Amino acid sequence: MTNITYIYAALILHENKKEITPQGIIEILKAAGTQEIDEGFAKAVASALSKINIEEIKTKTLVTPVTTTAPTPTPTEEKKEEKKEEKKKEEKKEEEEAISGLAALFG
Repeated sequence: MTNITYIYAALILHENKKEITPQGIIEILKAAGTQEIDEGFAKAVASALSKINIEEIKTKTLVTPVTTTAPTPTPTEEKKEEKKEEKKKEEKKEEEEAISGLAALFG
């Protein structure tokens, strides 16, 4: 079992407005079917989190915007785009020629 499960258990207690205690963490882990529970680590997590304002951390992490930039096209991608556009223009021109040819036959 990973140590993060103890943190998740503590967050479950916090979200349900319960005090984060070693016993509360252990009960949640047992309810989840955890076989091996380290009571010492549960105490350490409860003690460490008692000194932290979890709501403040949640607010900061949820409000912080994630910035991403669109990837710039590489020269080969630009060439592919140009070829696609040229191909479309050629196909359109061919269609127009075919239509004008048909119009001449039936016109």
